[in-house]
Amino acid sequence: MEGKITYFDKIGPDNTEVTFSIAKQRADELGIKTILIASTRGDAAARAVDIFKGCKVVAVAHATGYREPNKNEFTDENRKKVESKGGAVLFASHAMTGLTRRPTPPAAPGTPPVMPTGAILEIGDIIANSLRIICAGFKVVVECGVMAADAGLIRTDEDIIAIAGSGRGADTAVVMRAANARDLFRTRITEILCKPLLYAGGGPPAAAPGAAAGAGAPAGTRRPA
Repeated sequence: MEGKITYFDKIGPDNTEVTFSIAKQRADELGIKTILIASTRGDAAARAVDIFKGCKVVAVAHATGYREPNKNEFTDENRKKVESKGGAVLFASHAMTGLTRRPTPPAAPGTPPVMPTGAILEIGDIIANSLRIICAGFKVVVECGVMAADAGLIRTDEDIIAIAGSGRGADTAVVMRAANARDLFRTRITEILCKPLLYAGGGPPAAAPGAAAGAGAPAGTRRPA
């Protein structure tokens, strides 16, 4: 089979509307009813509850005190909008910050998992930075999936659409099945819907896909899936 991936030639909030459109189309095609979105101030989450009508929108935000003691960046106005339209907002510490031992490896079907042993050195940072090799949003969707699953806001036995960005807004969307923190490596990203292109040393070369379309314009390409 084939699947379409849209690449953005720059990161950031200019890609938010296109990312939401791509995610909405795929959610409709697959019948997915749970949308997970990373949102710092709540702007993206407030927009998502308008776009993904009929779906459960779960917004994952920074923990209170992340930037300043006793304060949260997610605005009260955005929180009220999300919750009034049936969405949920989760404030929690970054899951990978709290990984102090190796997550349980997948076990063969029908057998109990084997708990890991041995010293662990900065395993959370290793996992996070490995995912960032693909793009910042990849680290975020996996981490937010863990946080929402541990909070009981999403299930680990059904596919969801997960959306994240590179700082602000949204530029990454995937179809995934989340996992709890103890089972992190059971996370499955089944489809990449869109992501930013990453270039060594800065901007895109002249012949890069989408470069001729102007800054922020998406360039779609097909990949076997």
